[in-house]
Amino acid sequence: MLIKVCGMRQGANIRQVEDLGIDLMGFIFYPKSKRYVDALPDYLPSKCRRVGVFVNSGIDQIKETADSWRLDCIQLHGNETPEFCRNLRQEGHFVIKAMQISDPESIDAAEGYADAADLLLLDTATKGYGGSGRSFDWSLIDLYHGQTPFLLSGGINPTHAQTILQIKHERFAGIDLNSGFELSPALKDVEKLEAFIRQIRSQTTQTQ
Repeated sequence: MLIKVCGMRQGANIRQVEDLGIDLMGFIFYPKSKRYVDALPDYLPSKCRRVGVFVNSGIDQIKETADSWRLDCIQLHGNETPEFCRNLRQEGHFVIKAMQISDPESIDAAEGYADAADLLLLDTATKGYGGSGRSFDWSLIDLYHGQTPFLLSGGINPTHAQTILQIKHERFAGIDLNSGFELSPALKDVEKLEAFIRQIRSQTTQTQ
């Protein structure tokens, strides 16, 4: 199971979280986010994939940031069309498209990105673009019949381990962790993350 920790900003905290053995780390380039990063930290991860999170940004801005931060993945968290995502993907970028999920129709919309993204991220629908700290009805993922793997996001916290471990969807690729493991915006509680990741990884290993 892939584990992504998003909303990082401080060098020392980045290093600590990276050392937990996660797979992806997200940096948010959306100025309205409480976890916005406007400057390079004094440390960037080298042992996990760097993900840049963008909301309705222009393609030139995305590519410029991807180059300067040496991003491995582009996460599009706004109203980007399948064509927009496809264009980035065709240029060689690994694209993660976040989808706001609230009802069966939003699951249908996610299936519309079948050839436009490498991964989907199913998040809670909000008036903004993520960061609500709330979970959507996870039973809705049973309605997803697309072929693109997905990460589960939206309000995941330490109490959700067993529920996550019970998800058997064949396209379920991993989880995205953020506000449920924070001491303050963009500062992660390393002890909470470590305990949660150990629980997830130990039980998924046992079932393989």
